[in-house]
This record gives sequence, C-alpha cells and structure tokens, in this order.
Amino acid sequence: MIDALYSDRILKLAANMPRAGRLAAPQGTAEGVAKLCGSTVVVDVVLDDQGRVADFAQDVRACALGQACAAIVGESVIGATIEELETARDQLKAMLKEAGPAPTGRFAGLAILETVRDYPARHASTMIPIEAAAAAARQALDRTRIAGAA
Repeated sequence: MIDALYSDRILKLAANMPRAGRLAAPQGTAEGVAKLCGSTVVVDVVLDDQGRVADFAQDVRACALGQACAAIVGESVIGATIEELETARDQLKAMLKEAGPAPTGRFAGLAILETVRDYPARHASTMIPIEAAAAAARQALDRTRIAGAA
C-alpha cells in the first residue's frame, strides 16, 4: 500500500509546497477538514477584474496526499477561472470515487493521484485542497459581484 500511494513524485510534490502561507487581504477564504485524519487546508484567493485567480495562498496541514494535491493546485491556480477550479474538483472526485477519467486541462497534474482511488479512507484528505480552492474562489467571485452591484 505505501509504495502504491506514496510514489517518489507524490513525495516530491508534498515536499515543495508552492504558495504556502496566507494572504493579507483575501477576497475569499475557505477551510477544508478531513475528519478521519484531521488534515486541514485554509485557502485565500484574490480575483482579477475578469474573475480569474490573481493571487492565492494556502496553509496546508495535511498528509502527503493532501500536500501533493495542494502542490498541484498551487502550481496551476494563477489565472484559473472558477469554472476551471470547480471542474478540476469534480473531475478529481469522479476519478477517485467513480473510477472516472483523470482531470484534464489546467489541473491535469491531479491525475498523479489516481492511485488513491483504491483507498477510500484517503479520498477526503486528498480532495480538501481543491475543494477549499474552489470554495474560496466562489466566495471571492460572489463577494465581488455583490460589491459591484452596490
């Protein structure tokens, strides 16, 4: 099990966390928690005037699988739309839970997590970084729409 889940590539991703930390003035913030293992991720997002991610930070306290997912998200998120984030989230979930195809597009790197499919107890901790990123971006988009309407 250990070798199948924790490949050299996953461990390298986990060891090199891009965009670690918190933003001083985020437009959106979301926290994800994997109840089974206690992994947590807090994501801060700032959007540009076209609704794309302009700045991003993440505080990750997770297992190597969650850290690997966060690393991929951190590498790929700048310039992403909310639709791209939500599609990546949905594709990763389908890949893990329904044996669906690997994520495509901007977040295609999430395909490396396909080995997690056979370990349902690890799904939640693997998913929380992309779930939090999508939720933070959605919150930021909703806030900018409300501010623009005022």
